[in-house]
Amino acid sequence: MAVRIALLLIVALLVMLATRDPVQLGWIALLALAGIPAVFAWRDRFLGPIGRIAEIIVVALAASSISAVAGLGDTATAGFAAAAVLPYLIMPLVAASILQRPREAFTLLALAAVTLTAAGAATEVNGELQLAQPGYVAACVQWLLLAAVSTAATGALHRLILSRFAPQPYAEATRLLTQLRSVARQLPGATLDPGGIAEHLLDEVREIAPVDRAAVLTTSGGGRLVVVAQTGDDRLDWETALDADSAVADAWASQQPQTAPRSQTRSHPADEVSSLVLPLVAGVRTIGLLVVETDTATAYPPQLVQRVGTLAAPAALRLEAALLFDEVRSLATNEERQRLAREIHDGVAQELVMVGYGIDNALASLPPEGHEAAEELKILRSEVTRVITELRMSLFELRSEVDRHGGLAAAIAEYARTVGASAGLRVHLSLDESTARLPAAIEAELLRIAQEAVTNARKHAGADNLWVTCTVDPPTAQVEVSDDGQGIPDQRPDGRYGLAIMAERAERIRGRLEIRPRQPAGTTVAVVLGGRESTR
Repeated sequence: MAVRIALLLIVALLVMLATRDPVQLGWIALLALAGIPAVFAWRDRFLGPIGRIAEIIVVALAASSISAVAGLGDTATAGFAAAAVLPYLIMPLVAASILQRPREAFTLLALAAVTLTAAGAATEVNGELQLAQPGYVAACVQWLLLAAVSTAATGALHRLILSRFAPQPYAEATRLLTQLRSVARQLPGATLDPGGIAEHLLDEVREIAPVDRAAVLTTSGGGRLVVVAQTGDDRLDWETALDADSAVADAWASQQPQTAPRSQTRSHPADEVSSLVLPLVAGVRTIGLLVVETDTATAYPPQLVQRVGTLAAPAALRLEAALLFDEVRSLATNEERQRLAREIHDGVAQELVMVGYGIDNALASLPPEGHEAAEELKILRSEVTRVITELRMSLFELRSEVDRHGGLAAAIAEYARTVGASAGLRVHLSLDESTARLPAAIEAELLRIAQEAVTNARKHAGADNLWVTCTVDPPTAQVEVSDDGQGIPDQRPDGRYGLAIMAERAERIRGRLEIRPRQPAGTTVAVVLGGRESTR
């Protein structure tokens, strides 16, 4: 705006020098009026262009009128008078160029050329039509060229500045990930665990407020609300819909604490209840919700709500960092799994298939029976076929993911059925999954544990039957895989390695891994998340 005002003052001074007629300053006032939309709404897609078009038209009319009045037959004076106001042409054209709107800048330049030509050919002075003089035409051509060059140079310089100094996506991602790695190394291990942060917040709230039931809800995978941690009864069906008529939905939408005289669960009796739903806000984003309830009326007065809010505010930032860390880790892990699957499929798997074809060709050239080499090749062909089958199962495992619509139980069931059909196992499924969901990172880890347990049973147990049980009631869950075979011998290094991987995954999500014999034969591998105990 300061540049625009300075240019208007310069143009006004030049007009006075050229005409010595204060009346002609009316054009400057009209030009300032026309530029109001371009000043206060210059980025607007509608008002900004209208203001710039108005400036172009006023400049053209002013240049032709001032030129005609000042020149009166003197070509040099006419050209100087026109050149007094024409510098303002640069302002609207450069503004469009800065906004990276080359089409608008070209349109404005063409409009300036047309209006200057039309105005110069139809200017009336003292009741007579005054045609454009050569001086006027020369000044218009010069300033049009100068405006075009200035517009192009401004656009190129602006793009150069953006490319040099604007953060590039990969460079910015690298910088942020480097910072995250440095911070993560300095923090305790549980600090970037969403469940641990949520449980710590619930413990702190219980010290200052009456709590019979409480939960921390966050979004995960497709915008759904999931229970990260809870306290109170074992089975609580918390309200997780954001389009329902509930304090949960109101707190999420308004980012303001909400109190209600009814429970925010679908399972608690509708007796005398006080509920407090507090949004966990980091910056301008709602990260999650803290829901606390007690079986007493009006238990959360404004003063207590404020104390709980003050306590929860720092937890929102910690929870956001933990959720982002989980998301980055999950994305990196999934991408790596898909990359490995592609490399195995396109590399060693294809080479093994070609080896099998080579063995088949060799067998075809030998006598069908009684040849010692033929028998060795048949054994080798059988082993190659077995390895190819194992590779295909590994590829299927790498590519298996928890669908955000299907859920954990459906993903485990699909994997168990596929593996069972391939290995000749009878698969018995028992699935009990609530409508609420676990966080996506926890679902992924539980799926990997179940996959490893099923794979161990298929490869090492020599079983005929496989029992898979999946019970999900967020934030608790239990997955069991049992077989009727001989189990996993302790002396097998690969078996021990698989058990170690499962234990590490369970520890990562704060669960526990249980391995015990199954009666009358076989082994049971169970991962328990939360307070559930094994049932078998």
